Amino acid sequence: MREKNIKVLGVIPARWGSTRFPGKSLALICGRPLIHWVIENSLKARALDKLVVATDDPRIAEAAGQCGAEAVMTGANHPSGTDRVAEAAGKYRAEIIVNIQGDEPAIDPKLIDRLAGAMLREKNWDIATAASPLKSAAEAAAPSICKVVFSAAGQALYFSRHPIPFIREKSFAPPETVFWRHIGIYLYRKEFLARFVAEPPCLIEKAECLEQLRALHIGARIKVELTDHAGIGVDTPEDIAAAEEALRKKNGDGT
Repeated sequence: MREKNIKVLGVIPARWGSTRFPGKSLALICGRPLIHWVIENSLKARALDKLVVATDDPRIAEAAGQCGAEAVMTGANHPSGTDRVAEAAGKYRAEIIVNIQGDEPAIDPKLIDRLAGAMLREKNWDIATAASPLKSAAEAAAPSICKVVFSAAGQALYFSRHPIPFIREKSFAPPETVFWRHIGIYLYRKEFLARFVAEPPCLIEKAECLEQLRALHIGARIKVELTDHAGIGVDTPEDIAAAEEALRKKNGDGT
């Protein structure tokens, strides 16, 4: 039976079989499971009416419960976290679904609130996401960092692993940053999320390995909120030390 009166549902996708880091949701960060950091920061977001962890593993489900989040068991063979989020969201009656990355221990609850506010105020957006300024051309050149360009209204125009926009003239010296890092948090209107996961990957998505390009391909209006919060991603075991250092600095060693 579906729950009522949920406008904004937060979903943290967390599978056990990560290709680069199996079981990373339970990896210890400053002595606590990674998933606990994500849950606790997400629960501080006032806009969320409910928060759940979508997982295929009972060990992750148990850890979620220990931290006060409901776990929703999902299939084990989803091609992406977005598909896992969509399955979990189908169990609830919600207007907006927040896909919160399960490997971001320092997710900013205020950013979640800002993005949810934009979606609730402006009904013309299908998706909302975020971007932070890149500080150097070297960062912009890194294929591991997704870049985004957007209009004056904050609507996403394109995402790429390549530096965008291309700087043609070497003498070009903009007064502010021209490169923006895409932050991997997504808010979907529920109807659009269902449409999105039903669509096959498009050519540009396959070329760049960026699923948000599928959304643009099918005509999505994507709101980009700007933030100075770049996040702390944990993709491999080697990322743990950097994440711990960043969390200690952020929390004044009060971790």
